[in-house]
Amino acid sequence: MKHKLYLSIILVALSTQMSIAQEFTKWKDSLDIVNKQLMYHQDSLNLHLNKAAINIQMEHWDYAIDEYNFVLGKQPFNPAALFYRAYAYDHQKRYKFARADYEKLLKILPFNFEARLSLALVNQKDHHYTDAYDVINHLVEMFPDSANAYAGRAGIESERKMYDVAIYDYGEAIQRAPDNTNLYIARANLYIKLNKYNEARNDLEAAVKKGENRAALREMFARCGK
Repeated sequence: MKHKLYLSIILVALSTQMSIAQEFTKWKDSLDIVNKQLMYHQDSLNLHLNKAAINIQMEHWDYAIDEYNFVLGKQPFNPAALFYRAYAYDHQKRYKFARADYEKLLKILPFNFEARLSLALVNQKDHHYTDAYDVINHLVEMFPDSANAYAGRAGIESERKMYDVAIYDYGEAIQRAPDNTNLYIARANLYIKLNKYNEARNDLEAAVKKGENRAALREMFARCGK
């Protein structure tokens, strides 16, 4: 039985590696095509943006940034280049540069939800907690019907161990997206931290009713005494 289990695990791992390899090959082939097109259209901003997008998928952050630098050299306020260069900087933990790009983008598109949320999260990662909270509060004010806005604020509050207000915000998010099982699980985790096991168990049961796999939550149920 153990040998069958180990074999199953190995097969799953091999399958995952093959899928990753196939995905990488697909993006490499796409990159080769774009590079050939750029040989004849070197100044095409769309081609440079496409090449950068492929580099993002391949997690080649420096190459992506180089492409976005080229585009922004021609169009300093190109929204796509600003957003995704900031995204690449974020993945390199170059938060100062990511923040600058998000802030510049928000001067152009002040109601861009993704840029404002990303700016809040970058500030949080860079330990600019007051700035992060100010930005996320503004986001909630701007998008009061957005579950993601409340969930984003709850995440920031959770990291700062503001568990009670985070629980409240997850509740607001759940009201707006009642089928999102991740929200119930996140709130259950906070209830567990506060030793409120009945409330946590109720959220986990709600997540299961919404389609979450009970087995995947076995550890969390166990922490609730069940």
